[in-house]
Amino acid sequence: MEEGQAIHATSQTTHNGRAPLRIAIFGVGLIGGSLALCWKGKPGLTIVGHSVNAASVDKYLSLGVVDEATTSVERAAADADVIVLCVPVGKLDEYLQRLSELPLKAGCIITDVGSTKASVVRYAERLQLKGAVFIGGHPMAGSERSGVEAATPDLYENAFYVLTPSPGTPPEALERLEELIRWTRANIVKIDAGLHDDIVGAISHLPHIIAVALVNQIADYNETNGLYRSLAAGGFRDITRIASSDPYIWRDILLGNRDVLLRLLADWRGEIAAFESLLEAKDGDGIIERFGSAGRFRENLPERRKGMITSLHECYVDVPDQPGIVGRVATELGQARINLSNLHIIESREDVPGVLRLSFRHGEDLERAVQLLRSLEYSVYF
Repeated sequence: MEEGQAIHATSQTTHNGRAPLRIAIFGVGLIGGSLALCWKGKPGLTIVGHSVNAASVDKYLSLGVVDEATTSVERAAADADVIVLCVPVGKLDEYLQRLSELPLKAGCIITDVGSTKASVVRYAERLQLKGAVFIGGHPMAGSERSGVEAATPDLYENAFYVLTPSPGTPPEALERLEELIRWTRANIVKIDAGLHDDIVGAISHLPHIIAVALVNQIADYNETNGLYRSLAAGGFRDITRIASSDPYIWRDILLGNRDVLLRLLADWRGEIAAFESLLEAKDGDGIIERFGSAGRFRENLPERRKGMITSLHECYVDVPDQPGIVGRVATELGQARINLSNLHIIESREDVPGVLRLSFRHGEDLERAVQLLRSLEYSVYF
């Protein structure tokens, strides 16, 4: 990693006569930037952002996400009371190794936001962090958007924020980290790193593998008949949308949780084999039972709790082929203060109504948008 000069954006302040708590965030994107916004401006906190890219450092400052920013690992870590590693999972070991070589502040807390925990916790325990304490972390929230521009202080509200302290973690350090995380308004859960990986592997990592495998299976069929792609709209697109996730990020996540996923995939093959047996035996009652048990469990899942897989809040709007129609729809939503997160033109041809796909971060925004657009006599459907 290249080093550079620190860029200081604000002067030091004090709170109740004490020096501010310095929080260094390595990787100020959606996750790191949202954490920064939760803490920035709070009494006694100074937020330092780090990137190896000078242009990103300038962006952090221009957007007002951090108080200071630098391309230097040494400057970012110097005198930091808390260091948050918001870098890709595949880079965590590299950053921990680098930090272990620096004269960190005594009692410095190092944490991360990776979606796999056991491997990074083991690696941190093997390192000599020179008086620092590592506590694994995983805020279980996300967005369909990425980058620091998408950061928001509301990202973690009502989400689960998992911490994976080790048996030897000093209670005082854990309490200090929890105190900081409370600014996010997330629900803090403390569990063993291995248990975290088992659960997250089942509810997030395995579904991503299944979605990718299913899409690739249909793509293979489409090679000989293009109707597969033409007809695979609506529900199929929705249930497989996570197959479009960043392949490099997911390479690191899946390899980091390899052993857990191999066990989960073996269990998945058992589930598929059970359906094969039901079909071979023409066992209609068995099929009903499997669908029924799945439906009953799903009905008890929390509906408004943020989780690993971002909820889908979308609707479709038929619009006439007229100049400026897309802008008018967006303007109507904006004037009603309805937050539209994405707009996609699916079809717009002469003599054929256009179709807009509107995406929203929250179900409440979707409900308000549908009510508004229908009152304006637009045809809206899901």
